Amino acid sequence: MKMQYINDETGKPQYVVLPIAEYEKLIDAQDTWEDVSYTPSKHDDVTVPNAVVNLMVSQEVSLLAAWRIYRDLSQYDVAEKLGTTQSTVSQWEASERPQKRTREKLAALYDCLPEQLIP
Repeated sequence: MKMQYINDETGKPQYVVLPIAEYEKLIDAQDTWEDVSYTPSKHDDVTVPNAVVNLMVSQEVSLLAAWRIYRDLSQYDVAEKLGTTQSTVSQWEASERPQKRTREKLAALYDCLPEQLIP
């Protein structure tokens, strides 16, 4: 069976394209599929406000930067409030997934959940 993988920017497979005949076999066999157990997490329904998402898109900034702008703060303001430097705040905003402790500090400052700071 020939399949084509579609990877993200880090090379991690995200999707697979397969021949239609293979897809149809899978669909036809769905009666034999088994349910997979799932335990809900308290964070399953965590969302990000539309205004924050709009800032990300319109200003082409990261999620952390959008939250900062949404709360009407500069990087310097955040640095002062958290006892760090503006360049550190800039590095946090450039990071794809800041450390848990950093997310907790920013969430307290931005009045949101730490999970809302993960893209």
